[in-house]
Amino acid sequence: METMSIKTSTREEMVNITGQVQKLVSEKGWRDGALILWCPHTTGAVTINEAADPSVVRDIVVNLRKLIPFRGDYKHMEGNSDAHIKSSLVSPSLTVIVDQGQVALGTWQGIFFCEFDGPRSRKLWMRWLAG
Repeated sequence: METMSIKTSTREEMVNITGQVQKLVSEKGWRDGALILWCPHTTGAVTINEAADPSVVRDIVVNLRKLIPFRGDYKHMEGNSDAHIKSSLVSPSLTVIVDQGQVALGTWQGIFFCEFDGPRSRKLWMRWLAG
């Protein structure tokens, strides 16, 4: 298992980690298979979405905030119930295909670590599955 460290700077943000993931794939010499990415935090997540236009990330964060507000009818006493819900909706795991040493993404796609209760120092676990 490989571990990636991610430092977030705001309470809610999406950090583009595509380059870091590709760098790891290249350094390890992984050619054909799949890479599982797993967020071991209950208030973080991983997703794939458009990386070409930063307004897409902004729209996702802003509208998740509207759908699941910071203050609401929550019983959890830590004050981060919204972050737990957002994490469950987005997902703590992701599988990406690696083809000929390249992370296989669509033209506009990128891999994002999603922070919903930051700023924090986070970890992302990755497991290689040879094809």
